[in-house]
Amino acid sequence: MLKSDASTRRNPPKKAVALQYDVGDGAPVIVASGMGYMAEKIVEVASDSGVPIYEDNSLATILTQLKLGQEIPEELYKAIVEIYVYFLHFDPAAAEEKKAQEAQAREAGAAE
Repeated sequence: MLKSDASTRRNPPKKAVALQYDVGDGAPVIVASGMGYMAEKIVEVASDSGVPIYEDNSLATILTQLKLGQEIPEELYKAIVEIYVYFLHFDPAAAEEKKAQEAQAREAGAAE
């Protein structure tokens, strides 16, 4: 079944992009990109692997238009630096605790 335009605007497909940066690279590179189900899988794999996740739908929209293997264009460096700064302050223990709390909340909601 196709969704109407109004429904699509209210619930746009989820988007996700995975970046990789290695010493010697000119800029971070797109290593995975997708929308809908593929985006969900990218986020799932990252989460299961302990990779921090940064949510920014506007930036994801721009990055999903780039090709796999493409370096981030210079115009996006500032936005990408903000993500890397976020990751520098990322606390994996706090993320795991938040994940556990969300799971408990879902279980409590399902039990009602």
